[in-house]
Amino acid sequence: MYACWIATVAATAGLLFGYDIAVINGALVFLRQQWGLSEVQTEIAASSLLFGCVFGAAAGGALSDRYGRRRVLMLCAMLFGVSALGAAVPRDLTEFVAARFLGGVAIGVASLIAPLYIAEVAPAGLRGRLVSLNQMAIVTGILVAYFVNWALSFEGEQSWRWMFAVAAVPSAAFLAALFLVPESPRWLVARGRREEAAGVLRRTLGGEAAAGRELGEIERTIAEESGSLRELLRPGLRRALGIALFLAVMQQWSGVNTVLFYGALILKEQVGGQSDTAAIGASVLIGLINFGATIVAIGLIDRVGRKRLLIGSALGMALCLAGLAAVFGQEAPPAVLVIAGMLGCVACFGIGLGPGVWVLLAEIFPNRIRGRAMGLATVALWVACVVLTMTYLSLSSALGPSGAFSLYAVMCLGTAVFVWQVTPETKGRTLEDIESMFEEKRP
Repeated sequence: MYACWIATVAATAGLLFGYDIAVINGALVFLRQQWGLSEVQTEIAASSLLFGCVFGAAAGGALSDRYGRRRVLMLCAMLFGVSALGAAVPRDLTEFVAARFLGGVAIGVASLIAPLYIAEVAPAGLRGRLVSLNQMAIVTGILVAYFVNWALSFEGEQSWRWMFAVAAVPSAAFLAALFLVPESPRWLVARGRREEAAGVLRRTLGGEAAAGRELGEIERTIAEESGSLRELLRPGLRRALGIALFLAVMQQWSGVNTVLFYGALILKEQVGGQSDTAAIGASVLIGLINFGATIVAIGLIDRVGRKRLLIGSALGMALCLAGLAAVFGQEAPPAVLVIAGMLGCVACFGIGLGPGVWVLLAEIFPNRIRGRAMGLATVALWVACVVLTMTYLSLSSALGPSGAFSLYAVMCLGTAVFVWQVTPETKGRTLEDIESMFEEKRP
């Protein structure tokens, strides 16, 4: 129960992550109208947060290895609050972009540290489910953002300001809750604070004997590692890095964020016949499906395993994206079929690629460089996200929505093949076992 409490607090970062990511979906409809944004300016408004995510992810690993997971999460909580208020009061696009960039820094750090922290405090048999709580919190934040957007959309053109300001409240609650959780035991051992680490392990594992065994394993692996990023160039760990980078990039290039970020705009401008409130309201349904799929994923990931969920997810997304491509190939795409394709795409993502990739990123690197190594993968993930978000509207104009979604479908097929051929199963293994498994896979 103590481990679950820690995971729940840490996963609040995911709630704020999801809200800040998704709130732009509805706000863009009003921002584009109020400020007369072009396609490129709309892409900049949508992507400004994501540029901050790249910088946050790049700095987060080193910060967490130096100052600890909990302190860095406290910094994130403060940045979330400042960004929420800053994005609510801008006078022009430049001020808006600056505020959103700051929130992106918080998301970039939190997207790395929250699952990492949870993985380091969770018992091996619960780790998949507890790390998936972070993804559950992300999709909850997305759903809340869609509900808030829809509820406030009735207030008219200025309602987008309140859409952003709402996030200041959970930011303050997150900061307060972080004072009630401990530091990661693995980080404490790496800093020579053995007794503190033992105390945390006794509470999270539920006994002296289990805590002693885990403490010994942590000390053994830390003693054997130099902690340098150069370690990742060794044959076994090079393979782990390659898997992490590929999955991080392809999770984003699966195309799901075109639905999560631009869904309301697609329904408003590319399907036609939809009012502002109706287009934003349809996003609530997308959020509900995303939420439900993630609940299913949490129940399956430690039973079915990471690999099968990822393959099934990628194949399902490829099928739904191909369906969307076919629908947009019609002269007048029916709104019902477009929404159905979007819902299917989000459901498949939520049950596999969404939580599964984050779980694997938190599992496959050695203890002492886990923060920095996972930071590299997370930077790659956010760079891929920026590329997708900055190019969708332009790509859709050049190739048509049908061509864009066809391209994303091919990406998903490639992901399924990669997971089938290259990615190992990590279900039920301790973090130390996983490290040994990669060492044993040297060519």
